[in-house]
Amino acid sequence: MSLQIPAGDAWCLVWNHSVTGGRVADCFVTRAGQMVLDRSYLHDYAAGLGEVPGRGQVRPAAGGGYWIEGIDEPIPGNRLPLRVGRASTDHRLQVDGTDHDLSARAAGRRVTLHLIP
Repeated sequence: MSLQIPAGDAWCLVWNHSVTGGRVADCFVTRAGQMVLDRSYLHDYAAGLGEVPGRGQVRPAAGGGYWIEGIDEPIPGNRLPLRVGRASTDHRLQVDGTDHDLSARAAGRRVTLHLIP
């Protein structure tokens, strides 16, 4: 599977939390040819979710949940390994207002999202 994202565009990996079913998102940007985790959306402070000291700032999100902004974490090698979840997990990439359904294309498979500068 191949999907090209225009250089400079922000994009989000969105899915449903495996325990609570709530929406979760990790949003990335490209900075100087490097894939960078910029911010994350979390629906609540469930187990395993929440603020990590020194890793961004928590801000309430419109409609509920919260954003952790300013994470600024480079992704090693510009490669993000991912085990794509089944339909209920609903892994998808959101790019420029368009959803790309990863679960429909690769459920149960390991894929690598990688930046080609």
